[in-house]
Amino acid sequence: MRDLNYELKQICRRNRDGSYATQRDRERLLALVATQLHELGYRHMAAASLKPKHVDALVERWKAEGLTIGTIKNRMAELRWWAEKIGKQNVLARDNDHYGIGKRQYVTNVSKARELVSVELAKVTDAYTQMSLRLQAAFGLRRAESIKICPVWADRGNCLALKDTWTKGGRAREIPIRNDEQRQVVDAAKALAGRGSLIPAGQTYVEQLRRFEHQCATAGINRAHGHRHQYAQTQYRELTGWSAPAAGGPHSKELTPAQRESDHQARLTISAELGHDREQITALYLGR
Repeated sequence: MRDLNYELKQICRRNRDGSYATQRDRERLLALVATQLHELGYRHMAAASLKPKHVDALVERWKAEGLTIGTIKNRMAELRWWAEKIGKQNVLARDNDHYGIGKRQYVTNVSKARELVSVELAKVTDAYTQMSLRLQAAFGLRRAESIKICPVWADRGNCLALKDTWTKGGRAREIPIRNDEQRQVVDAAKALAGRGSLIPAGQTYVEQLRRFEHQCATAGINRAHGHRHQYAQTQYRELTGWSAPAAGGPHSKELTPAQRESDHQARLTISAELGHDREQITALYLGR
């Protein structure tokens, strides 16, 4: 197991695909996979000895553990990454249906929204982390976007523009500045960052990310991604006039034809503002 774990770490460190967070999560997951293969009885494995039987055994274990479809699909993606790096792509079937892994279920109707509470924010001692959190809450930014953003460049007067190099998947986008609160947050971010980003001078993105994580943990802010959910639900209410299903509003089957059209248009708008290219995924934030 140690040999496999070491070899997988070396493959990860030679192939820096994706963001820092993606690389970190991949390395952790593949370390877990090495441990689980050892526990399943596959001893003395090398990275190049991955076979279909190993994939089948892992999938059966993950199903038995009751992991969600989304979690299993994410793990399968990393197994495919591993297989690609050793030149054995055909070890895994191209379609997850082959393994009996169904489609993701986006509709939960359980709210994951999280408000940015001033008492918790006051416990964040790093001004840059504080500002990143405020931008997340005001504009629904992802964590990386809220750290990499250069506020003076992003401020276009009536919207906040995000460069492709700041965003997930390299999709540039614009988010409207609709109210005074958002304007105040942008102005405060510009005053703090000057002509730079929300990465302090002399620091790297990775260093600031680690500081952000530590500051949030110390302040008890454990679900910062929930700020995106809160933003989405707030925008939905403003665009439609009623609460999202996940926030206690009516479900889609209860809407009139006119309301369904408003619901559809609102979801398209929110999907674009959050940086997604599918209306379907808004069900994760809003319910259905």
